[in-house]
Amino acid sequence: MPYIFIDESGQFTKHNNEEYFVVGSFTVGEPRRTEKQFRSWQRSKFPRKLCFLPEIKFSEVKIDDELRLKTLKFIANLDVRINFSYLLRKNIPDDYREKDRLQSGHLYTNIIGETLEMYLPVSDNEFRVFCDQRHLKGIKRSEFKKILKSRLLPQLPAGAIVQIEMIDSTINANIQIADWIVGALARYLEKKELGEECFKILKNNILSGIGKELFENYWDNKYKKPQSGD
Repeated sequence: MPYIFIDESGQFTKHNNEEYFVVGSFTVGEPRRTEKQFRSWQRSKFPRKLCFLPEIKFSEVKIDDELRLKTLKFIANLDVRINFSYLLRKNIPDDYREKDRLQSGHLYTNIIGETLEMYLPVSDNEFRVFCDQRHLKGIKRSEFKKILKSRLLPQLPAGAIVQIEMIDSTINANIQIADWIVGALARYLEKKELGEECFKILKNNILSGIGKELFENYWDNKYKKPQSGD
């Protein structure tokens, strides 16, 4: 059965000169194995002050770049299969604005749906998704789950079980692995230091070879002049 773990990087509004919002995910057959191995790596490879923290993030400033890349290579060798989607903040459609206020909960729900659909179709009768906890502005968590389930079920075998949960990353190492994956991919997209090295490490684990850019041509198409005869 697919177990999919998801985290995101970036903001929908301007933040630290970042241009992208990125959702990174991975699927693995035995999530208990990856969780145990990541914890073991943390305790044996990280500085003493960090090795027993409940959560260790890709962006942790107390980690040097050598250890950051070694940890990313370790994650790539766990046989994780990655999909990711992303958007340029400036390309967010007007459809997600109401009275000039961004409906970020609905936008986030759609991005998660787009990312999950990259794993479909599958023949498994169970499809289990675990996202990092996030405040969903303008949408209840129950609605978030309902929208995603209604979107996924038509592409799954009849009678399939769909589980969608938001969980605390401090108690789940697989969500932390997703944080490392999406943090590395965001650094690549933002063209920051180590970005190219990060992408090369993860490239062979990315199922599509590349990510899915959302709303890429939205504004071009919206203001495109109609051709003669259209």
